[in-house]
Amino acid sequence: MPLENLPTIPTDGQGKTLFDPSWSPFRVEKLVTFTGGTANAWGDDAGTLDGGALFLVTGTVRMRIIGVVETTLVGGATANVGTSKDVSGLLTQVADATTLQVNEIWHDATSDASVELSTVATEKIVANGLDVLFYNGTADITAGAIRFIVSWYPLSAGSWVEPSAL
Repeated sequence: MPLENLPTIPTDGQGKTLFDPSWSPFRVEKLVTFTGGTANAWGDDAGTLDGGALFLVTGTVRMRIIGVVETTLVGGATANVGTSKDVSGLLTQVADATTLQVNEIWHDATSDASVELSTVATEKIVANGLDVLFYNGTADITAGAIRFIVSWYPLSAGSWVEPSAL
């Protein structure tokens, strides 16, 4: 597995592990750049990446996920993050992706702030290796970028979360 896909544990300036009792110690992230005007790219409604894997999950894990908008999205599509069993179970559907503006934090159906309470990122349990998937609908998302950040903790032996290669 490439080094950049390994989960990271936050450290201080001396390299000592920092633990936060309200957040899980492992963290992974994935930057998604949307080019939905291109067939089967991220943001192409009904393309092969509509329901594409953001993160691959092995075993059962506890996780929090947020999206930090790096470039404002273009295209009036819906957007949500979940699993094949609950398509908006991790990030509730946003009815219009254009409301996801640069530097805003996506944690619910209304992305509206660049500063949020850490408690808005709800903790969920993802069972038995259900991958974290991104869905868009009703239109293409033709431009924009979101960095998805997952804080996770293993609940079953051998559990793991890593960004997908997509």
